[in-house]
Amino acid sequence: METDAFSRLKNAFAGDGISDAAWEKIGAMAALHREWNAKINLVSRKDIDNLELHHYAPCLAVVRFLRLMAGARVADVGTGGGFPGLLLAVVFPQARFTLIDSIAKKIGVVDDIAKKLGLKNVETCVVRAENFSKKFDFVTGRAVSNLPQFFGFVRKLLAPGMKNSLANGIIYWKGGEIATETDALGCEPDKIYDLREMLGDDYFAEKYILHFRCGDVFRARRPGFARR
Repeated sequence: METDAFSRLKNAFAGDGISDAAWEKIGAMAALHREWNAKINLVSRKDIDNLELHHYAPCLAVVRFLRLMAGARVADVGTGGGFPGLLLAVVFPQARFTLIDSIAKKIGVVDDIAKKLGLKNVETCVVRAENFSKKFDFVTGRAVSNLPQFFGFVRKLLAPGMKNSLANGIIYWKGGEIATETDALGCEPDKIYDLREMLGDDYFAEKYILHFRCGDVFRARRPGFARR
């Protein structure tokens, strides 16, 4: 039986092309996230009742502008509980996802959920992004650090290209002020997607998904960044 929050999530994305099979996995994922959250704090325990609407919905919002070709490679850096990586792996089964975090117990959770959902397009890795060496079409991150730090972590992971609906680069979920951090980088986003407008929910006021083209990431200033 669907929970009210899950039903509202499905209704919010009606007509966005998410398959019934994907929704079945997303519903199962929510149950697993709640089970694990009772043991490991993946999201605030005060907010777990809003898991679908506050955490899944902004991850799924990418389906409104992103299309991935078969074999596209995506690294989700600082994945935590698998946000957005696990959700993206479900809705883009044709792409390959590497979920990276330096905290082993969180990767253990993500690995368990991916295996129980049968996600064959997911691999996990306990590593700092700056110590990783593979190349990807996109690097994603959700409120991992400020943008100059994140660019420093992931710059070398990006491979140029333009075979998907967006040019290869960074797709980053960020709240609050953008200009101070982009000024520090000398780099503007190619696209800014306003989550409040996309989802029709004031909870997402001043919360965005940013897309930076690979070339702009490479040309950005290289301020020093602190290790996590």
